[in-house]
Amino acid sequence: MSEHLAQELIRELASHSSCIVAFSGGVDSAVVAAAAYRAIGDRAVAWTGIGPAVSQSDREAAAEVSRSIGIRHVQVETSEIQNPDYVRNGPDRCFHCKSTLYASIRRWADEQGFEAIVSGTNHDDLGDYRPGLKAASDFGVTAPLAKLGIGKDQVREIARLWELSVSEKPASPCLASRIAYGEIVTIGRLAGIEAIEGWLAERGFADVRARDHGSGLLRLEIHPSEWDRFLQQETRVACTAFAMEQGYKFVTLDIGGRASGSLNRVLPSANLKK
Repeated sequence: MSEHLAQELIRELASHSSCIVAFSGGVDSAVVAAAAYRAIGDRAVAWTGIGPAVSQSDREAAAEVSRSIGIRHVQVETSEIQNPDYVRNGPDRCFHCKSTLYASIRRWADEQGFEAIVSGTNHDDLGDYRPGLKAASDFGVTAPLAKLGIGKDQVREIARLWELSVSEKPASPCLASRIAYGEIVTIGRLAGIEAIEGWLAERGFADVRARDHGSGLLRLEIHPSEWDRFLQQETRVACTAFAMEQGYKFVTLDIGGRASGSLNRVLPSANLKK
């Protein structure tokens, strides 16, 4: 099945004379980039937007996986932090972020003579709250995975088939997604979140989230299987001290464990419109 879907994806990308892949370095965009490179070779480019909400580890991962694929990789500074609608951090923050990103890619595409822009949005993403999908539509960005009905599990199967290094990589949305809605996005807050998640990663805690709720409150999401190790006095005390160095006053461990999109719980379901 994965071989069949992989070939369908390649055929879909081959319909473009040239294309730019909006590339984060995660498994979804990596699979699309790998398919595009297989389909049209050097006429495909992986394009990564670089802003303060993109962690250094994600930048390095994007560069590494693009090299392993063989596709040309372009990294361009983006300016979403200068957009007051983005900084305000309402529930539509992602729309403003993606609008800035896709506007930058569109300008670059027009200057360099590239035809299409594609994203790594997969079919499962269509059922989630993702304001960025409207921004993609506004700028004519297509989603070959979603079009072919390829969901997250199937994306990972294709990544394994092609032996991509990110086949098992957990989702890694931008750092701004860790800041509670209504709390403004600042470079300092983004840097603090990156520092804390990096501190935990250095100590072997995989796939964690440091959520900034304002008023000095930091909520950590860690998989329950790692709680015993985290709650050992030495680690717990050191983590608290490090978080306070970043400006936090209160550090909590969420007993619900690690949960994607947990900050969306405050949104009325009636407002969850793409």
